[in-house]
Amino acid sequence: MVAAAKILGAGLATIGLAGAGVGVGLVFAALINSTSRNPSLRPQLFSYTILGFALTEAIGLFALMMAFLLLYAA
Repeated sequence: MVAAAKILGAGLATIGLAGAGVGVGLVFAALINSTSRNPSLRPQLFSYTILGFALTEAIGLFALMMAFLLLYAA
């Protein structure tokens, strides 16, 4: 019973990875949209995009870490 709850909890914790994937897609879609509107701001927009990518990916990694903690540490 406890093993099934661990597996179910880890599966539910990985839902955050899907959200991170959508978030990364939205960040780069916004970069493409912004660059097409004002190409002269591309270097500044790209640095903001990399920051947004890193923060969004960190949320996904935290979700993955929680899934592994539920599976192997609890």
